[in-house]
Amino acid sequence: MVLVTGGTGLVGSHLILRLVLSNVKVRALYRTQEKLRHVKQVFSYYHDDPESIFDQVDWIQGDILDLPSLENAFLGMEQVYHAAALISFDPRDFKKLLKINVEGTANVVNLCIHHKIRKLCYVSTIGTIGRSVPGKHATENNDWNELNTNVYALTKYSAEMEVWRGSQENLDVVIVNPGVIIGPGFWENGSGKLFAMVNKGYSYYPPGGTGFVSVTDVVSILTRLMKASIKNERFILVAENLSYKEIMTSISHILGRKPPKKELKKWQLEIGRFFDFLKTLITGKPRTLTKNSVYSLLHPETYNNEKVKRALNISFEPLEASIAFTSKKFMEDCLYPQ
Repeated sequence: MVLVTGGTGLVGSHLILRLVLSNVKVRALYRTQEKLRHVKQVFSYYHDDPESIFDQVDWIQGDILDLPSLENAFLGMEQVYHAAALISFDPRDFKKLLKINVEGTANVVNLCIHHKIRKLCYVSTIGTIGRSVPGKHATENNDWNELNTNVYALTKYSAEMEVWRGSQENLDVVIVNPGVIIGPGFWENGSGKLFAMVNKGYSYYPPGGTGFVSVTDVVSILTRLMKASIKNERFILVAENLSYKEIMTSISHILGRKPPKKELKKWQLEIGRFFDFLKTLITGKPRTLTKNSVYSLLHPETYNNEKVKRALNISFEPLEASIAFTSKKFMEDCLYPQ
């Protein structure tokens, strides 16, 4: 039996679906009933009877910071997929990010060691991949540097250190570093915001770009890495390196919106950052444009995916198909709900 933390998120819900359809017995953590509603919605995108899939999962209410509930979830487990995390790029959330992403991961690692779990697969981020020299793709071997790094990536890097600590205590581990994950069902965060933004028909697009990957590729690789003899390795999961103009144009064509034509300039980003700061002071809403995010937009990184392709003898699915499917579900959920 396998345990999935973060089972109510984008990766976790798709991972659970894949595992159940592969006849794997799954236990998953959830925090609230509202979170479970999202899971059923995701299942409905791929299966005519989502309730039957949902009911095959052993759902346990708990939290990676709540040791009694986490201890209970680990009973009888053989493998663990750890996908639970707080995603925020707001510097004000740094302490909360440390608590959930680092301390929570330490709890998971410690219980894996205590319960002699056969293998732990940790879902990290390409934000923890060190920057490369201009003109070269970043690889898993790039040196890490905290300079100009957002608070989310800082805490995910520290969480990776907890996973590597587990490997030093005879726990078999694998770490994946996905790019921006394209997939349906979570329109208020992650890549879902990108679809919502394109739908508004803005004429401007951000400079730069990054690595993108479909959620189906991510969960496929997770399950294959868990079955493989591979251990104590990390893998970049990026299907394609795209500019924001390219991906926003692809989405806009499917949504029937005009594609953005004008690139935001540095001075516009800095003005936007100032007003974003004022908005946060007045409303208390999270920061969306910080100093580090502006730096990333102006200094884009591209990523090399050869390591995982060689290790598993795989190829990534074309992003065009994932963008089309996700756009279709966005329209069904947000534009023309039943």
